[in-house]
Amino acid sequence: MARRHTGLLLGGVLLGLLGVAASLAQPWAVGELIVAAGEGAALTVPIARIAGLFCAGALFSSLQAYVIGRAGENIVLDVREVLVGRLLRADLTAFGRSSQGDILTRAVTDTSLVRIALSQSLAQLIVSGAGVVGGVVLMVLIDPWLMALTLGCLGAAGLLCVTLARRLRRAALRNREDTGAFAAALQRVLSALPTVKASRAETREAAGIGGLAARARRSGLRVTASSALLTPSVNVGTQGALAVAVGAGMARVARGEMDMAALTTFVMYLFHLVSPLVMFVTGVGQFVQGRAAVQRVDELARLPQESDGPAGREPLAPLAGHAPAVEFRDVRFAYRGRGRAEAERVLDGVSFSVPARGLTAVVGPSGAGKTTLFQLVERFYPADAGRVLLGGRDIEALPLDTVRGLVGYVQQDSAALRGTIRENLTYARPDAGDDAVREAVEMAGLTSVIARLPHGLDTELGDQGIGLSGGQRQRLCIARTLLQRPAVMLLDEATAHLDSDAERDVREVLRRVSRRCAVVAVAHRISTVVDADRIVVLDGGRVRATGTHHELMERDELYRRLAGARPRPGPGLAAPAAGPGRAAP
Repeated sequence: MARRHTGLLLGGVLLGLLGVAASLAQPWAVGELIVAAGEGAALTVPIARIAGLFCAGALFSSLQAYVIGRAGENIVLDVREVLVGRLLRADLTAFGRSSQGDILTRAVTDTSLVRIALSQSLAQLIVSGAGVVGGVVLMVLIDPWLMALTLGCLGAAGLLCVTLARRLRRAALRNREDTGAFAAALQRVLSALPTVKASRAETREAAGIGGLAARARRSGLRVTASSALLTPSVNVGTQGALAVAVGAGMARVARGEMDMAALTTFVMYLFHLVSPLVMFVTGVGQFVQGRAAVQRVDELARLPQESDGPAGREPLAPLAGHAPAVEFRDVRFAYRGRGRAEAERVLDGVSFSVPARGLTAVVGPSGAGKTTLFQLVERFYPADAGRVLLGGRDIEALPLDTVRGLVGYVQQDSAALRGTIRENLTYARPDAGDDAVREAVEMAGLTSVIARLPHGLDTELGDQGIGLSGGQRQRLCIARTLLQRPAVMLLDEATAHLDSDAERDVREVLRRVSRRCAVVAVAHRISTVVDADRIVVLDGGRVRATGTHHELMERDELYRRLAGARPRPGPGLAAPAAGPGRAAP
């Protein structure tokens, strides 16, 4: 990232070096002023020279700060753009291993520290280092013996600074980790605030998060302590060097081994050396703290990415009506990396097909693998074994954008976003026109809901769709998927939060949509299942049975039990048959 802005960085360093040159010339100019005053010569030129050097040093310093600051902001922009792109395309298995709060801290706070490490502190180290070296060389030229005494004091301070810098880096890395843990805990609680309040857990959570904040404070204090000792260490060294230089220098002047103008110039260079030394040590402290942030940002940038499929493949044409829309062939899958000691087998040899038209329902007890099927179709995760086909072609051989363009997904938790209703509707299809939006709204049964809102489609929603009821958010997500015009529509408990009237409307929507594309619905309500052209029963990660509602009621005990557990039938549905241990109505 820094190499992309080499021009600005080198320009800033060059301006800084010009400022250093102007600063290094100032003690020499003062020495010349003293000589001219001692000889009774005119002082106009020496004074003008000193004033010019002061102004030049200030100008170059200001320009350097602006150019380096600009380079730093450009670097942060590039880092954040790359991080956002990689986070949005991250493999979900790897992404799930990190807490969202820590990811947010790395992407926002740590990237700001990266700017300091890669631009400000790095340039400061170079410029200040040049100032220190230049000052030392000129002081050696004035009096090598006096400079040797001075370096002895400065060297002792330098060794102490190196030790403190190492401690500072370790403390800074620990503080960044503690800050990330605090952010992760806070994000976890804020994302489930109603649950926290309903559970009367405010005090417990405040205490726990407060403990993490206190831990971040303790590690921050260690950073502050190590950083605070750096500058005094340099000051002690320079003050000791100044005392030695003045004492030894005056003795040499008294013996006639050194003139007063040379001693004055030497002492001024020593005073001049204090600022770049302090800046250099400060730059070391900033750099080691920035390195800790760079390390955390690098870890985030190395998140494994989703595979987009083989390069050079042509986009898939609309699915042919004679081929299955989706087909599972002996698919096996296990979740990994979610805090489990061992991989948990979810699907174990699943095989079934979904026709290109019609409604297919997937039912089964909790943990049977119903939602996992959808996640494999969307290629959120790759199957461990077997094949998932879309339109007769292996989805792993298709471009990821093509797969997700042909497959629409309505999640179980109704993922609405902050923004207007229109922005939510057109999220998957930003170029959709008003007629298409109106049609999707009508099909999802949202027309009357939107008509009652103060700003209609331009009504603002809060985080997670706050402003609409659960059922309205569900229908909004259905409308968003309809607007995408997918070849396959996946609905994961899409009617779970709807009342009977709204459910009836959605069932009618699904019947209409299923005439033009494949609709696959995970459902627990018997009223949703009864309308399906085909029902797949999952149990223990395997396909237990397939058939229509009436066929399965006659021959599958698990299906009868699942149906009997939810006895509210849809219109025209007979009461469910009696299951084992259940009295007939």
